[in-house]
Amino acid sequence: MITLQIKTNPNVEKVYNNYPDSVRNKMVVLRNLIIETAGEIEEITSLEETLKWGEPSYLTKIGSTIRMDWKEKTPNQYAMFFQCTSRLVETFRFMFGNTLHFDGKRAIIFQLEDTLPTEELKYCIKAALTYHKVKHLPNLGI
Repeated sequence: MITLQIKTNPNVEKVYNNYPDSVRNKMVVLRNLIIETAGEIEEITSLEETLKWGEPSYLTKIGSTIRMDWKEKTPNQYAMFFQCTSRLVETFRFMFGNTLHFDGKRAIIFQLEDTLPTEELKYCIKAALTYHKVKHLPNLGI
């Protein structure tokens, strides 16, 4: 088993530190879920943690970018964003529409007071991190 190499932009920590405490904890849980899931995927040996549009973002060589953020204008929710031109959110909606909440073709939305559906999210994260290998598969191989 190959150890996952994580390349982190030091500015990511600053973004996490600027979130309100209640939000930061939720965002760190999402971050850890992405890292944990990446570590379980044999084809992924490195994960880049960086900022895109000022938001924590996660990239692999075989995947599509995952971004996540909380906005002051919607203080009771936070989100995980995906490339809207991909089949990701459309597939997630089909597979997990009774469990997850979405914003168009670009995001999974979470309410601060809700418990994360981690099992379903891990499938979504895996599909995004391996998107270029699974985009031809029915339901992205989920």
